[in-house]
Amino acid sequence: MRYISFKLGDRRTYGIMHEGGIIDLGDRFKASLPDLNSYLQALASGFSLPRFPSSLRDCTVNDIIYEPVCSPNKIICVGMNYEKHRQETGRNKTEYPTLFSRFPETLIGHRSSIVRPRVSTELDFEGELAVVIGRSGRRIPSQKALSFIAGYSCFNDGSIRDWQRHTHQFLPGKNFSATAPFGPELVTPEELGPLESLQIETRLNGVVMQSALLGEMIFPVAEIIEYISTFITLDPGDVIATGTPGGVGVKREPPVFMKSGDTVEVIVEEVGHLINDVVEEPVS
Repeated sequence: MRYISFKLGDRRTYGIMHEGGIIDLGDRFKASLPDLNSYLQALASGFSLPRFPSSLRDCTVNDIIYEPVCSPNKIICVGMNYEKHRQETGRNKTEYPTLFSRFPETLIGHRSSIVRPRVSTELDFEGELAVVIGRSGRRIPSQKALSFIAGYSCFNDGSIRDWQRHTHQFLPGKNFSATAPFGPELVTPEELGPLESLQIETRLNGVVMQSALLGEMIFPVAEIIEYISTFITLDPGDVIATGTPGGVGVKREPPVFMKSGDTVEVIVEEVGHLINDVVEEPVS
């Protein structure tokens, strides 16, 4: 199944991509399940989605504005999780995943504009697979971790590199507003084959900048969930961005940064195709 969060007119809602259209679940469940997060929580508690006629569709993608797939309380990102990226950064191998956090206000949807802040010209791309948690768990063993996943999506961990280098902590460079595209859809695990065989690719203005197999992750998804859930409870709607392959702009010769007018795409095979343009932050 493929879920989507979107704006229809002046109403924020969510639904299912269905037979070339969208079933508006937010309109059907209204106050009881107003957003995808509450819907995922209900599914985890035993809620069963009613069957819909195969011909049913409330709107199409031409009628909507994409929102970030969900509204997470926690966004946990994994750094240096592909060997080529670790090598290009010059970082040492580590026994544990390198983690940092993002804030929800940094997220934007498919086809929305990434905003390059006025304080920097070093806006970089990082195509990633996002994991969305489907049920609450703490100290989840890796053997059971995949059963806690609601689905997968595309993620672009847009990074302001000079701000990222201000200290040893990544937080400032990873949390400028409107720098993290997330979408277009949440794809449930049964829609996919083995993750390891799927390709991830980032394109800038049509040129392939990053390309890898998801199986090249240093720490696979199940191990990441096990590690994170050891120190914090993961809840429905929480997002884990699983790291980016080699080929980031800052490590190219010369460096390649995103600028106004650019278009960046993150493509994860069978998961989705996330497209965003880049604009300059307006002068207030």
